[in-house]
Amino acid sequence: MDVAAWLRGLGLQQYEQAFRDNAIDAEVLPELTDADLEKLGMLLGHRKRFRKAVVGLAPSSSHPDPSTDDIAAQSRTRELSAERRQLTVMFVDLVGSTALASRLDPEDLREIIGAYHRCVADTVAHFGGFVAKYMGDGVLVYFGYPQAHENAAEQAVRAGLALVDAVRQLQEPEPLRVRIGVGTGQVVVGDLITAGEGQERGVVGETPNLAARLQALAEPDAVVIGPQTRQLVGGLFEYRDLGAVEVKGFPEPIHPYQVVRESAVESRFEALHGATPTPLVGREEEVDLLQRHWHRAKSGEGRVVLLSGEPGIGKSRLTVTLQERIQNEPHTRLRYFCSPHHQDSALHPTIAQLERAAGLERDDPPETKLEKLAGLLAPASPEDGALLAELLSLPTEGRFPPLQLTPQRQKEKTFDALLRQLEDLARKGPVLMLFEDVHWIDPSSRELLGDRAGAAPASVASPHVPPRVSTAVDRAGTRHGSCPQSARPS
Repeated sequence: MDVAAWLRGLGLQQYEQAFRDNAIDAEVLPELTDADLEKLGMLLGHRKRFRKAVVGLAPSSSHPDPSTDDIAAQSRTRELSAERRQLTVMFVDLVGSTALASRLDPEDLREIIGAYHRCVADTVAHFGGFVAKYMGDGVLVYFGYPQAHENAAEQAVRAGLALVDAVRQLQEPEPLRVRIGVGTGQVVVGDLITAGEGQERGVVGETPNLAARLQALAEPDAVVIGPQTRQLVGGLFEYRDLGAVEVKGFPEPIHPYQVVRESAVESRFEALHGATPTPLVGREEEVDLLQRHWHRAKSGEGRVVLLSGEPGIGKSRLTVTLQERIQNEPHTRLRYFCSPHHQDSALHPTIAQLERAAGLERDDPPETKLEKLAGLLAPASPEDGALLAELLSLPTEGRFPPLQLTPQRQKEKTFDALLRQLEDLARKGPVLMLFEDVHWIDPSSRELLGDRAGAAPASVASPHVPPRVSTAVDRAGTRHGSCPQSARPS
């Protein structure tokens, strides 16, 4: 087996020289440990991809060339392992590669194509993509393979948008741009070619062809998706409708969409299920429990409720029903949404909630954003205004006093400012706080949520507590339930 070709098939061609320098051949591959790979300079994500792929390598044989019977036996085994599944396929094409080839020396072109391939491999790996094949200036990528994910289509679209930016920022002699097509559909996954260097993970079905056709419809630096992908990602992104298009090889016109950017939608649940979800059935007991906690919070006894269970059993739907039941009652609603894409962004749910509450728009100049934030926070102290403006990365010169604080002290004071805002709201009336998808919460938000949950009960140990706060927390776990007032979410 050609180790260099095998590495290229995994999108790990940047390590070819290191493997060659260390005399690593096909016989040694299965014996490499994680520590060995780290010494070779392999990144963590690439090490995991390597370990997953090396498991599938057959034990080395004393006969380098398999017999016809061996190949036939392997083929029958692979046929039995082929499976039908839904797959999201991305096709990436480098714009103007033919013109590049005519202008550049082959060695220079090889360097550019290599950098482009590495960029694609690294970017899609970050979003769970699997590079199935390199085809010159084209790259075929699978999402939802080898491990299926319920958000494979969303990850593919996010990877496409990230890839457009990443390729554009490559520091190459020639500026690079890509076209990207993404399609979703039923395929049969199995190895079409099962021996020699041509071994690849083949996919049978129209989805790869659809992705390639969608790529051809895309403009440079654009991501175009098919109708089934559009249905799966819902309102998570903003789109440009391209209308019905006749596509070669497809008997009926398809309806593609160009992805413009991530949407400013508040809730993943609403983005994926629409603003008017289907009626809730068989959950009256749980809804009544939530309402009882709400009424106790209205009477001045703060409550914390944890909704926990497997994905898809209706946790978010329960909170929607609670909001529907109490919509005619005077109260303030605060909604916080944790995201798998912002687990390393400190206080992202709080920042997003403040931006929504203040009405900040993407295109607002900094001065307008600062005015809107000041209007939301009035009558907050100048220091609190400065702290929260800094949290939203807004300039404070001329509006708020400068902050001369250590990072740790600024974090503590920012937490205090946020809690004072909550206290002010709770003095005016009941407050319903909703935290969704807490299993994706970032560490700073977890700490802040713990402070808020600890402050919610009306107890002597919490003298600065808002008297009427109900907090509903939604996370993936084991079962629906409620935690005692004094318990903090985990």
